[in-house]
Amino acid sequence: MRIIRSHRTRLAAAVGAVSLGLTLAACAPPSSGNDAAQSPAASGGSDVPDKPSAPVTLNILDVAGNQKLTGGMVDEFVKNHPDIISSVTWETGGAPDVTGVVKPQVDSGNLQVDLVLTGNDGLSAGIEQNLWIPIVDEFGDRLSNMKNYIDPAQKMQDLAGSDGVVVTYYPSGPLLQYNPDVVKDVPSTPQELLDWAKANPGKFGYARPANSGPGRTFLMGLPYMLGDKDPKDPENGWDKTWAYLKELGQYVDNYPTGTGQVITNMADGTWAMIPTTTGWDMNPRITGTEPNTIQAAHFDDFTWVTDAHYAAIPKGQSADKISAILLLLQDILTPEQNAKAYDQGYFYPGPAIEGATLDKAPKETRDAIKQYQRDWFDDLIEEMPKETPLAPAELVKAFDIWDREVGAGKYEAK
Repeated sequence: MRIIRSHRTRLAAAVGAVSLGLTLAACAPPSSGNDAAQSPAASGGSDVPDKPSAPVTLNILDVAGNQKLTGGMVDEFVKNHPDIISSVTWETGGAPDVTGVVKPQVDSGNLQVDLVLTGNDGLSAGIEQNLWIPIVDEFGDRLSNMKNYIDPAQKMQDLAGSDGVVVTYYPSGPLLQYNPDVVKDVPSTPQELLDWAKANPGKFGYARPANSGPGRTFLMGLPYMLGDKDPKDPENGWDKTWAYLKELGQYVDNYPTGTGQVITNMADGTWAMIPTTTGWDMNPRITGTEPNTIQAAHFDDFTWVTDAHYAAIPKGQSADKISAILLLLQDILTPEQNAKAYDQGYFYPGPAIEGATLDKAPKETRDAIKQYQRDWFDDLIEEMPKETPLAPAELVKAFDIWDREVGAGKYEAK
């Protein structure tokens, strides 16, 4: 896997992409002051100024596709505040890249990634490795807009503790997406899905959960639908789920290591049905990577497993860069900026902040949502119960069990 850079307005000079096992090529200035032992957070953040002493360059690692949602927010902040941030570079990768890229930098005290935008998976991996500054504990008083989270986004923030700041939110799934030319009797229960997969071997699939939002959501949604003993305990409370996934796996040829390949499989007819989420149903149709003839459905009785994207700061960050990041996050968490998270349906709805309504989003976004949104999405979001995903440590356990007991031999480890 390669980490790929995309560019923004007034960006710093390009640096080549790097392999997962290596640290990123140096793109932070030598004077960035990244000695982990001197992290301002270690002293309660008292050394972090209200504003950077000079404009900084921010190097962002995005392992959640979050640039689609917050890229416009970042661009506008940089344009309006050149005295705070002079330029931004973006690196993109998958959630499993987090520890391979960031940990060596934190351990060596030589940060080249200044800010990580991640889902619960990458955040969890970083928490396990003790990579993040406890941003809420140390600097929560400078992020007053966090008090305006909508309720489910606040619960996602509570789940993260102090190590990340929610910037976008969505109810996620699990939902089903299907090709109506092939699927005539759409499953409405897990048992009906299993029966369909058995009758149509090789036509249903999903991606390795550690690499995929829809795969992860499907994994965490099953314990609620199957009536497992404890949906929050994958090690001791998921007997029905693990048995179900092993049986279902008999009819799955392979598990891609990314959701993009799942969409390709649907678009070219390799597969006829997949688990999906609100965003992964809408965005591929909006962008044309999947035909708009593809349909979606929901289980009769299910629980939304919510999701969010977080901003996390690697330990050892300089005071000036922390200052700039705090100001940027405070701006992102305003209704006017956060409404940009509707984007092209990728994380539908997307905003985490009260008042970040669709009418505040750009016209292009409003038009796309109006055309491609399923007419039952909003009612279903209101009607069905919602639960946060697994806590970070439990999510790591669930990924490990799935890799060993369900996906072994059918996915390529990264």
